[in-house]
Amino acid sequence: MTETTASETLRPATTAAETTVTSAAPAFDWYTLQEQAHREFGRRIAAVEDWTAPTPDKEWTVGDLVRHVVQEQQWIPPLLAGLTLDQARRRVDPLGDDLAAEWHTHSTLATAAWQAASADASVQLSYDTVTVLDYLREQVSDVTIHSWDLARATAADEVLDEALIEAVWTVFEPQRDALEASGLFDSPVPMPEDAPLQSRLLALTGRDDRR
Repeated sequence: MTETTASETLRPATTAAETTVTSAAPAFDWYTLQEQAHREFGRRIAAVEDWTAPTPDKEWTVGDLVRHVVQEQQWIPPLLAGLTLDQARRRVDPLGDDLAAEWHTHSTLATAAWQAASADASVQLSYDTVTVLDYLREQVSDVTIHSWDLARATAADEVLDEALIEAVWTVFEPQRDALEASGLFDSPVPMPEDAPLQSRLLALTGRDDRR
């Protein structure tokens, strides 16, 4: 599937990328979901034995995938503090070789920043100025989808938290056409309407969990 490469993530890239996320969705506690998404991803990092193994993101190894997600977390505290992209960029340091440790550090910092942020505050991203809530929804969605990628790459448990899946579905399903048009995803995978919601969500992003 097509995604931004790890080398392109020294900006707040998200799985939803250059598409606009609207706030018209059922009420979810996105702050709690952010913590759950990070638990899901962290649990899969603990299963990594080969950082060079391939992932469902065709251009990325396991190490590339984890680096991508950790780099996104690095942007969150400065952006939520109101810094511009240029100012935030100067706060983003190169990651070390111990990606599991880097994840723990930057996941903790990002979670604290989310908890301190007001949902209706403005955040400057690469493609627009959005609310904290919209940025949070994008980030929860990104980490959730990549948790499955990491699970598949490491032969870990692929079943994600049901509440996360339900919430992320409300982000991606309204953007069904825009996801492919963004160039960051393969075409949606045909999936029966009675398939599990997790399978249908992954299918929207060009992933097929039946293979």
